[in-house]
Amino acid sequence: MSFSGNHMKEVADIALKIDIEVIEEMINLLVETRKNRGRLFILGIGGSAGNASHAVNDFRKLANIESYAPTDNVSELTARTNDDGFQTVFEEYLRVSQLNANDCILILSVGGGDLERGVSTIFCPAINLAKIRHAKIIGIVGRENGYTHQNADICLVIPQVNPYAITPHSEAFQAIVWHLMVSHPKLKENETKW
Repeated sequence: MSFSGNHMKEVADIALKIDIEVIEEMINLLVETRKNRGRLFILGIGGSAGNASHAVNDFRKLANIESYAPTDNVSELTARTNDDGFQTVFEEYLRVSQLNANDCILILSVGGGDLERGVSTIFCPAINLAKIRHAKIIGIVGRENGYTHQNADICLVIPQVNPYAITPHSEAFQAIVWHLMVSHPKLKENETKW
């Protein structure tokens, strides 16, 4: 089978293995967040930052959930990185935003943060602050046992079907899952144009 054919077969395999019940739980939590007039903060770095930006649009426009991605404000992002270091950028953004118990953070990440390995550690202080403030934490990640998976209220792990393609499949399925969520009858309040 060609590389392209194999990649698409892996996509189909993941779609069949994904835990739908976890997605339904996240949707229910987001319905409660909206009902309580809470906000959704979507955190992602690298390719997941691009996904976070797109997801903010969809949750705001289609689901009427007040949503933000800290990485959309490049001036604040770079100023905080320059002055205080990258690791606290999300935590400080959430602190200034007065994160509270009505709010929810959604982490989009391949690994979800790993303090021991020093990878994606920016998520860890944000998760800790969310726990202190009793905000809900949900995640869509590509690996079990990362900081998000260990600490979230609800975390969807994208099934691994190829250890050499965890990143592209994880980031692609972030988009599939959030599009499912904003299209779900429980969340969707506004129609798309097409």
